[in-house]
Amino acid sequence: MKNIRMRVEYDGTSFAGWQRQSGGIVTVQGEIEAALGTILQEKITLAAAGRTDKGVHAREQTANFLTGSLMEPSRIVHSLNSLLPRTIRVTDPLEVSLDFHARHSAKERHYRYFLREEPSAIYGRFSGCSCCSLDLAVMRRVAALLVGTHDFSAFSKEDRDNPGSLCTVCGCDWYRDRHVLLFKISANRFLRSMVRYLVDAMVSAGKGTLSVEEFSLMLATGVVTAPLNPAEPRGLFLWKVIY
Repeated sequence: MKNIRMRVEYDGTSFAGWQRQSGGIVTVQGEIEAALGTILQEKITLAAAGRTDKGVHAREQTANFLTGSLMEPSRIVHSLNSLLPRTIRVTDPLEVSLDFHARHSAKERHYRYFLREEPSAIYGRFSGCSCCSLDLAVMRRVAALLVGTHDFSAFSKEDRDNPGSLCTVCGCDWYRDRHVLLFKISANRFLRSMVRYLVDAMVSAGKGTLSVEEFSLMLATGVVTAPLNPAEPRGLFLWKVIY
């Protein structure tokens, strides 16, 4: 039995997220597992570093699977890319120890969110939009509050598969790059839709509809005191995973 690790890049626009679903719903995991099953002639189950939501992209997702096949990893990936849609690419196959698990072995995950203040017909596929000017200084003040270990239950959806709401944020900040506001965040783990809820809260702070004090209170208590909705998925990327 071999354990193969690989990197996966995908445009999540047309997929119902990473995780396999029943009923013919198209997901990234489902597409890759089906293609691997055809190539290896065995049932394959992928593990991944993060289960991205519907419409969320990945620059560098990490996945692994067990196989009894004698086929070389490089040949598996070459065949895989010939079967997958163009919006999914797999690279860097590597045979690793049997105890490696893409999710449980990960030490740190990095996400980026791209936000525009005006709509764009071209760049809108890969960025959210505030449709107004934002106070970047206030958003950076809020982002700085996130560094450290906190209860993020006020900024996530319920997820019965992942008990516990404590996450340790290693780095977090907003930057302006010409016409795009870029949010970078890294942590040991993320709750379901956590980054998108945080982006929505910080955009509200940038608009002046949510105070820094109210945000800080929600972070400290885990209680939602202001209406929040997850930011548009199209602006979010799983950027890289550290092992």
